Parts: sequence; C-alpha cells; structure tokens
Amino acid sequence: TGTAHGGWEVRRKVIEGREANLVLLCVDASGSMAAKQRMTQVKTAILSLLLDAYRRRDTVGLVTFRGNTAGLALPPTNSVDVAATRLRELPAGGRTPLAEGLLEAAETIRRHRLRDPDRRALLVVVTDGRATAGADAVNRSLEAADLLAAQGVSAVVVDSETGRFRMGLAARLAERLGADHVPVGEVHADALTGIVRGKAA
Repeated sequence: TGTAHGGWEVRRKVIEGREANLVLLCVDASGSMAAKQRMTQVKTAILSLLLDAYRRRDTVGLVTFRGNTAGLALPPTNSVDVAATRLRELPAGGRTPLAEGLLEAAETIRRHRLRDPDRRALLVVVTDGRATAGADAVNRSLEAADLLAAQGVSAVVVDSETGRFRMGLAARLAERLGADHVPVGEVHADALTGIVRGKAA
C-alpha cells in the first residue's frame, strides 16, 4: 500500500542518513578586479564542498552571469576533477544580467528535479542585487525571484554589497525569493562553505 511504501521510504532515508542535496551557486561574475577575486573564492568554495560531497552524496553546480547572458559554468557534479577542469577559466567583468542568472538557475533546478526528484535543491545566490543589463533590469530580477519562490526552491542570498552608500537590493531580492539574507561584503570561500554546510546539513 501507499502507506507501507511511504514508511519504507522514510526508514530507508533514516538508514542512509541525511538526504542528498543539489547545491547550485548562482554567482555574479560582472565587474572588474573584485569579480576576479570573487570568482577565485567561489571556485575554492566549490572544490572544498566537493571534497566532502562523497560523504554527503551531494552534487554541486555553478551558474555565472555577466555581460548580457548567464550560463551553466559547472553542470551539477560530485567530481572534484570535473569541477577543477570546468572552473579553470572563469571569465569576469561587464554588466550584471541578474534576471538571466536567476532564470538559468531555475531551469537547471527544474531539469534536475525531473531527473532526480529525491534530491533537495539549495540555491545560493552571490550578488549585491544591482542588476544593470537590459531594460528594467532590477524589476526583471525580482520577477525571476518570484518564479523561483513559486517553485519552492530553498535559497540563500549571499549579499556582496560593499561601500558606504548601500542600496539594499540583495535584501529585497532575498525577500522576494523567500530566502535567508546573509550580508558578507567581500566574498570569502570559508564564509560560502560555512553557509552551504549550515543550510545543507
């Protein structure tokens, strides 16, 4: 019966330990020197997460957005070798197509849910929220956030806004996503891995 099967599923999960996660980072690669440094820290964090992924059975992926487009820089994997190869060159600079990044993340999660419905998705968006690519960029990014919220995706916004005059756009984005908002300013690998491990435990 359905109940018996459901009970077996629960028992199986308890025996196997925690459920597996898809951790998808969606990272702003726009800007100049700061972006290069940010991408180095993100790469370090991904490799660090993958080093203990074999224990946790997690997969980790990366969407980056810069210029006018977003792309899946690292399709979700549990392989450190694959990640190291794919992440060797991460271009940075240009405008900030935040909406496109969020839509690419939504599509990646949708595809992986079809393929592996038992795997819990956690989206980690690293941005200051300042969308600058295309018309009405900020509002389009908030609409993309609404789409992800409607999909019921667990999310964290890692707010990389720095400087004295803050616009608070990443906090607004987190609100629309129904996400935790973690202001970090400068992005460091340790902070990123700590945030992911805390949420994916």
